[in-house]
Amino acid sequence: MGQSTDWVPSLWMDTFAELLDDDDSELDYGDQWSLNFNYSLTDKLTMNERKKGWKIYLCCVFANFQCASCSKVWHSAKVTLLFHYRLRSERGSVIMRPFGQACRSCNNNQFELPGFSQEEVERALLRLFAKIRKNCYGEEQDSDDCGPVDKKFTKPHEKSLCQACSQGICCQEDDDDDDD
Repeated sequence: MGQSTDWVPSLWMDTFAELLDDDDSELDYGDQWSLNFNYSLTDKLTMNERKKGWKIYLCCVFANFQCASCSKVWHSAKVTLLFHYRLRSERGSVIMRPFGQACRSCNNNQFELPGFSQEEVERALLRLFAKIRKNCYGEEQDSDDCGPVDKKFTKPHEKSLCQACSQGICCQEDDDDDDD
């Protein structure tokens, strides 16, 4: 399956459900987990949210974008995803926010939401599940890295076009590259 330029929440929800329903489920502890979206989610937790068990996971993935104004398509090797998650009373909740990028050609300051391939969604969710297993179930974790595998980064990250940078939470490091 190719890489879409459209933001498709159902792709994330369906993949999340499929990974949970799999016979070799990544979260096979008998708890019920759900995925929702909040497009104003921040990387800060209040003291009350912390007391209620909420945790944060921030990672980068590969995605495509398409400008709604000029239809330009571009790829980005490091698109920021923010997850809040918790487990309470055998019910797990995940809230996700994808961060967008603005079009370099239009410079209209409109952040477009990313489109993902099925494989990239699975990769990101499996890394999230590893974080949940570690922080909610006490399992050891091999790696914190959620970044793309074997991607060639050729262009510098343009902070002025990155929604996550504008909020000070971009996963892009200063010396990493972005394929815009």
